[in-house]
Amino acid sequence: MPPRVVCCGQALLDHCFYVDEIEQAPSKVTARRYRATVGGMAAHAAIAAARLGARVHFWGRIGEDANGEAVAAALAAEGLELSGLRRIPGARTPLSAVLVDKRGERAIVTWRGEGLSAEADWLPLSTLDGAGAVLSDPRWPEGARTAFAAARSRGVPSVLDAEKSEARLLVELVPLADHVIFAEGGLAVHSPGLPAAEALCRILSRHALASVAVTRGERGVLWLARGMDRPAHLPAFPVEATDTTGAGDVFHGAFAVAIAEGRPVPEALRFAAAAGALRARDGTTPDRAMVDALIGSGT
Repeated sequence: MPPRVVCCGQALLDHCFYVDEIEQAPSKVTARRYRATVGGMAAHAAIAAARLGARVHFWGRIGEDANGEAVAAALAAEGLELSGLRRIPGARTPLSAVLVDKRGERAIVTWRGEGLSAEADWLPLSTLDGAGAVLSDPRWPEGARTAFAAARSRGVPSVLDAEKSEARLLVELVPLADHVIFAEGGLAVHSPGLPAAEALCRILSRHALASVAVTRGERGVLWLARGMDRPAHLPAFPVEATDTTGAGDVFHGAFAVAIAEGRPVPEALRFAAAAGALRARDGTTPDRAMVDALIGSGT
């Protein structure tokens, strides 16, 4: 049976505008293309996990509005199990405006919605029984705390997507997970002023983590697992990026799938790096065959 993965956290509606250049204000530019699509860190990770063959449960909150229905419909179309997706009456679903330039780099403005109650006591925690992994982002810390505590009590591996956030949230959530994967901005917030390698060593020495890593785009991944003397470097797959939106989220979703399958950390990171690279190259989330082909190519 395919492994079960639970993804907890942010889901929103992305409004993506494709432009030649992201200009400094004041400016006015014309988009070459536009699309509206489901976004959010945990939602992107959940879709990636499903396309890579896992059975995926998504836990999160949306408003009981048109944007929320669009998000729910998009998640359902990916085959996600949505008993943990709460529609909150009177709330407004989060939105993002995403500008993507001709080199694939992006600028994002996110509005985190209104009226999305923080409590997480309604989550269907029994879903974690027999699950292979749980992943959470820091955008709904109450949900992350609840999911990680329930996972630990059941012996289910947990993964934190440590994207740039408030320092207090990252400091609180990092010790609760088994595997922590930072974005560069998140690591700088959590461990200000420290070189990446030193920060990873300090984090692993202070907390009972299985592994900690930082993703650095085309410069690859720096990672450290329990029992290692120093961080190791995983090179990035050489691709030409067309849209980097969601690439880090796809990386996290793929890593969670690999951990759920019982793969060792180095193999899980390489699998995740291939999935993230394909997302950056194509602007769409890859399936399992695409990831396996890129890994098999030896590039």
